[in-house]
Amino acid sequence: MKEIQFDRHRRLRTSESLRSMVRETWLRKEDLIYPLFVVEGDNIHNEVSSMPGVYHISLDGVVKEMTELVQLGIKSIILFGVPKEKDPLGGQAYHDHGIVQEATRLIKSEFPELVVIADTCLCQYTDHGHCGIIENGSVLNDPTLDLLARTAVSQAKAGADIIAPSNMMDGFVAAIRSGLDDAGFEDVPIMSYAVKYSSSFYGPFRDAAHSSPQFGDRKTYQMDPANRLEALREAESDVNEGADFLIVKPALSYLDIMRDVKDRFPLPVVAYNVSGEYSMIKAAAQNGWVNEKEIVMEKLTSMKRAGADLIITYHAKDAAAWLSN
Repeated sequence: MKEIQFDRHRRLRTSESLRSMVRETWLRKEDLIYPLFVVEGDNIHNEVSSMPGVYHISLDGVVKEMTELVQLGIKSIILFGVPKEKDPLGGQAYHDHGIVQEATRLIKSEFPELVVIADTCLCQYTDHGHCGIIENGSVLNDPTLDLLARTAVSQAKAGADIIAPSNMMDGFVAAIRSGLDDAGFEDVPIMSYAVKYSSSFYGPFRDAAHSSPQFGDRKTYQMDPANRLEALREAESDVNEGADFLIVKPALSYLDIMRDVKDRFPLPVVAYNVSGEYSMIKAAAQNGWVNEKEIVMEKLTSMKRAGADLIITYHAKDAAAWLSN
């Protein structure tokens, strides 16, 4: 054995203290963004059937929910609204008293230090479930941009700290940036869903947001999962149009894309750990097939290692508690 030459990498793994000393990637509570589904009505706190631990919450329960988040050390949320009324143009998305706008005002009045990110899309608000105006069965790009800009401005007026457009229309960042600037919100940043694939991992979210398309699918505006270079073109367009953050969605099956985006563009990268990724782990944990804490923390750390600066995740509450301990 004395004649064999080899490296002893295990020297740096002999104890937890030593392993933590040389650890390259760290997950922090400050990295976590918690998605919140706010619904119209009273006394509503209903668990989403396909997403254990995730709830529809009415406005009268929002303060209690935010108190829990703040106590856990979570500093930012992303708001999704589920309205009672829907129409072809998604009017409740840009109504000054829409559910996201009302929730934003309430949260910022009670928790001014909490960063409120407003999801800016139409699909939860349209009766057809698509992210834009429909004509002859097709989603119209340019007319939809006007409605997205109106939505962003109404959310900024309500106090949203960040606008997060998720629709994947061409030019949506430019239209929203122009609308915000014209309305006097030059300092409100845009967290763009720059790279959003047409993914099968979104199923439980559509249950939570009541946003399933009533016909067809979203493949004409969301990206083909087989494409890599297209993601860089999408991200580059959003950077040039004025985006301040770049979201990669989904996260787990697209870690290579996340690394590409991080290496290419000097903006904060946000991983969206989507509903299907969450529900798979929840189901496996409930069946005793995996250690939920260990697999969640490994998964979230992999996103940070791949280049994510921030992570939108339904695991945020659990992860924050585990990090505290």
